[in-house]
Amino acid sequence: MDKNPDQKRAVQYLYPPVDPFDQRMLRVGQGHQIYVEQCGSPQGLPVVVLHGGPGGGCSPAMRRYFDPEHYRIILFDQRGCGRSRPHASVEENTTWRLVEDIELIRETLEIDRWCVFGGSWGATLALVYAQSHPAQVRNLILRGVFLMTQAELDWFYGGGAGRFWPETWARFVAPIPEEERDDLIAAYHRRLFSGDFAVETKYGRSWSAWENALASIHSSGASGESPGDYARAFARLENHYFMNAGFLERDGQILDQMERIAHIPGVIVQGRYDMICPPVSAWSLAQRWPAAELKLIRNAGHALSEPGISAELVRVMDRIAEEVA
Repeated sequence: MDKNPDQKRAVQYLYPPVDPFDQRMLRVGQGHQIYVEQCGSPQGLPVVVLHGGPGGGCSPAMRRYFDPEHYRIILFDQRGCGRSRPHASVEENTTWRLVEDIELIRETLEIDRWCVFGGSWGATLALVYAQSHPAQVRNLILRGVFLMTQAELDWFYGGGAGRFWPETWARFVAPIPEEERDDLIAAYHRRLFSGDFAVETKYGRSWSAWENALASIHSSGASGESPGDYARAFARLENHYFMNAGFLERDGQILDQMERIAHIPGVIVQGRYDMICPPVSAWSLAQRWPAAELKLIRNAGHALSEPGISAELVRVMDRIAEEVA
């Protein structure tokens, strides 16, 4: 779950634009190739950035939360999205395959331990990765926490958020016949995987518009129309993961396994008025994580580009760099 509107609002807090010193397509198996890039200092503190969605892809703005003189910044597009190929594919596309991909990136780049930075779905993936490979994680930096629980899906796709945004919710449910509205994730799934490219694109735009409209605290409830290819991939991947409960073994699994990473230093940056991933998830996570700091940002919603969230994330990463120096 993630989109980044209004990035110019946060630009004053970010480091200047930086170009990659390394870009590559990495074959990860099962017919997938993923786009990987490195920026900043080749000798710097490694940090891997996990984008949201699933299906959101990384963007150049994500490079700018880190001092390029101190960090070796690794970004990649997860399976099926962004510059990774095949585009919009859900074949062999699961949380556990993504965890394998992250480990392959680490091994390929010959990194022993790294910081893991993720927001929204990227926070979910960061937690699952850390619980699977705790020895490889130096710090966890999370934003807009999503724990991949049924309660969170019910909030966003079952009408909870719609109580605050009734006109926007009405637009989201309008394309679905009334008899199918008891399970909107399943209803959209039938259309996003219909085999008709035009239908998949149409419903992909509708799915994406609902989330995009609620990302910023400054939202009016409207959202611009996303490019068709992007919207289709984003919606298909996100819907695929949500139909399968994130491929976790049980509801609440991430919280239940926090003892595995209780010792890893962490920071949770959470918008107080996040309508996509309400703060209760971040608070619940912090209660299970003794080594973590919870920073609730007033006057902020979900988006990475919220000014308060951007400012805090840059401060956190600067502090970590100073501790290592």
